[in-house]
Amino acid sequence: MHRAPTFGYPFGVPSLFRRKSTDLVDESVTTVTTDEESAAALRRSHTPGKGRETPKRPGAARRPAGSSKPLSKEEAKERRRQLRAEAAAEFRREGGPRDRGPERLLARNVVDSRRTVGTWFFGGALIVLIGSNAAMPPVVRLVSNLLWGALALGVVIDSILISRKIKKLVRERFPRTDQRMGSLYLYAIMRSITFRRMRAPEPRVTIGTPV
Repeated sequence: MHRAPTFGYPFGVPSLFRRKSTDLVDESVTTVTTDEESAAALRRSHTPGKGRETPKRPGAARRPAGSSKPLSKEEAKERRRQLRAEAAAEFRREGGPRDRGPERLLARNVVDSRRTVGTWFFGGALIVLIGSNAAMPPVVRLVSNLLWGALALGVVIDSILISRKIKKLVRERFPRTDQRMGSLYLYAIMRSITFRRMRAPEPRVTIGTPV
């Protein structure tokens, strides 16, 4: 028995409408997929902000705001003198590469905490040089030679005492040091024969301070 189709479609949807519905679903899925891919590509291509202002180069902050007019000869000379003074002051405070390291600081403190015969060495050498002149009386030349011998002996004894103390303290405080002890002794001895006010780096301890 043949049943005539009705417009209510109780038993299904005609193929024409099924094809149209399927096409609409496919188009919707394709559109959503395309939109998602575009959004993902946009997120990948966008670099998020750091949340803060990009810092300027160090040189840019120090650049003077004024004009870049070249300095005159007097101004350039004054500028060089100022730079030399600043470098000398920094060296006086911090020293150079040879002054780096805790062992070197310990050696300096050992020397700076005591009075050394070596500080009188150069002054005594000048007196000896004048007194030993052939034009001087024999007594003056004799005294000059005795003074020279006493200064030399005093520097030797003082250097031995300084070296022994440095050796003891370095072994106690820095048992794994890689410093050569001979170089450390020479460093301390050369400082001990330099006037205290001329020592660089400048002394950090006073005379009599325990080290």
